[in-house]
Parts: sequence; structure tokens; C-alpha cells
Amino acid sequence: MKTGKASGAAAGVLQPAYIPQDGDFRLKEDADKIAIDTNFAAQSFWKDVLVRYFKKISAVIGLVLILLISAMAVVGPGMNAYTYSEQNLSQKNFAPRVRVLEGLGIFDGDETIKTTTGTKVANLYKDKELDDLYYWFGSDNFGRDIWTRTWSGARVSLIIAVAAAVIDMVIGMSYGLISGYFGGKVDMLMQRFLEVANGIPRLVIVTLLLLVLQPGMLTIIFALMLTEWVGMSRIARAEMLKLKEQEFVLASRTLGAGSFFIIFREILPNIIGPIITQVMFSIPTAIFTEAFLSFVGLGIPVPQCSLGSLISEGFNSFTTHPYQIVPPIVVMALLMLSFNMVADGLREALDPKLKEM
Repeated sequence: MKTGKASGAAAGVLQPAYIPQDGDFRLKEDADKIAIDTNFAAQSFWKDVLVRYFKKISAVIGLVLILLISAMAVVGPGMNAYTYSEQNLSQKNFAPRVRVLEGLGIFDGDETIKTTTGTKVANLYKDKELDDLYYWFGSDNFGRDIWTRTWSGARVSLIIAVAAAVIDMVIGMSYGLISGYFGGKVDMLMQRFLEVANGIPRLVIVTLLLLVLQPGMLTIIFALMLTEWVGMSRIARAEMLKLKEQEFVLASRTLGAGSFFIIFREILPNIIGPIITQVMFSIPTAIFTEAFLSFVGLGIPVPQCSLGSLISEGFNSFTTHPYQIVPPIVVMALLMLSFNMVADGLREALDPKLKEM
């Protein structure tokens, strides 16, 4: 009995608290054993995207061309004394002439003209004794500077295309996300409406709208907005159907998050890659659509100009003065090609698994 009491008393004695000392613990340096790539772990997702994007040469070339053309669309019209609407009938149909290059025998104002008896070389600068006059891209049938009008038209086309693409992204993305998230009858009704809207030819909608409303930049943007959002909505809906049953969505719903919070704060950041790629692909489509409308006379009203209207004007004098149609065609072709190359590079950078296909 005495032994039991003594042991019980000993068990009831409180031990002193343990106080850690500096030498009790040390970090275990085993990164080389478990092969952790500390450099990769330190990179964010978007930094990794940029690294993969700039490894693709065509995508970098496309980005440089877009930046160059955009810069010229801003500063190009102010690089000489002409305006896009200034007319001078005494200086119409002048061939391109550049001060530095004329000494090399190119862009010196000479133009080969076809006649009934053959061809002849004419130089209106010399014929009219205008030695100090220079039209870098030549002048059109009304004596307007093609250089100024080309870059002014590129500015208009870029504004229309980018604005229409951004608006279509917002409308189509929201429509597709909401349709895919709620599903059931909501999804069925929204998809039937989309099929009806997509069943009407886009050219018919745009043409009728431009005939009813006053032609102009805002009208073309509105017309493109009504027709170009279908593709974006389908991509957003497909991504929503793939992600809405994931664990992070279930966790947010369990914690009491609302439907629109889940749609735009939880799911949207996870599908931003396909959305950005689709926007970049839709910009050249908008540029081409605007150019086609301007070409058939339903676009920007005169004296304003776009790349499409410049091509239409140059087409009328293509057989006599072919240099007038070349600058807007080259600028529009480079723009469309560059946006497609950038979109292709973004698609591979945002989804590295495409390289394995």
C-alpha cells in the first residue's frame, strides 16, 4: 500500500514545461533527393504562359506586326501635311514618290500607263513641275493622299473590330456560362433561341440593319455585336458543362456561395484561356466582315474611310492605277494574318497539352 501511494504521488507531480532551444531543430536540406524543381514552383501561371508564348516565333512576329500597324494607325495620319478628306483635283492619280528612295529608281513618281498603242511611262510630278511634292503611297481619283487615308482606315477598322470582339465576348460568354450552369429548361430555352438566331444568315441581318440605321462606325459595331457572339457562347457553355461538377464548385456551393458568384468568380477564371483565344480569332473575322460591308457600300460613309472602303475605291481604278489598291490590301492582310498567328500562339501557350496532339 505504501508503494502504491508513493507511485501515485509521483505520478501526480507536474513535469516542467519544455522550452525549445536553438540547437534542438535544424532544416533538412533534401531538395536534391526528392528532386523538387524550385524554379518551376516559383513561377506563376501567367509567367509560364508568357514563356511558352515567346518561344513560338510566328506568334512573336504576329504580335510585333500588330503593334507596328497599331502604332502607324495612331501616328501615320499625322506624319505629313495631308488629311484623309482633303481633295485636290489638280493632283489626282499621282504615283507613289518617296524622297529617299527616288534616287534608287524606285518610288520616283513614274507610272506605266497602258494605251491603245501600247504602254508609256508617265511622271505627273515632272509634267506639272511639282518637284517638291511627295505622295508616299500616291494619290487617288480625287487627289487625296493614300498614305493618310490608309492609316486612317486602319485605325477605323481596328477600332470597329476590337470593340465588336470585346462586346461579343461579354455577351456570348455571359450567355453561355448562364445557360450551361443552370441547365434543364433554362438551358433548353436559351439554346433554342441561340439556334434561331444562328439560323438567320449574318449578312442578311447586318445588311438590313445598316439599311434601317444611319451608316457609321457605331452602326457597324452594333451590327457585328448582334451576329458574332454565337461562337463565344458555345465555347463558354461547353467549358461550363465540363467544370460545374468539379469539387471546387461543390465546395463553394456548400459554403453558401450564390449562383452568379460561382459563375463569375469561381468558374470564369478557370476558362479565361479559351475565352482569350476565341476573342483573338474573332478579331480578324470582324475586320473581314467590316471590309466586306464597306466594299459593297454598306460601311463607313464618305469622306471617312476604312480598309474596306479604300479597297473598294482602289478596285474601281485597278486596271489603270493599280498602286491605289495595294496599300489597304497589304495592311488588311497583315492584320488578319497577325491576329491569327497571335491567337494560335496563345492557344498553345494557354493549353500546353496541344503540343502533344
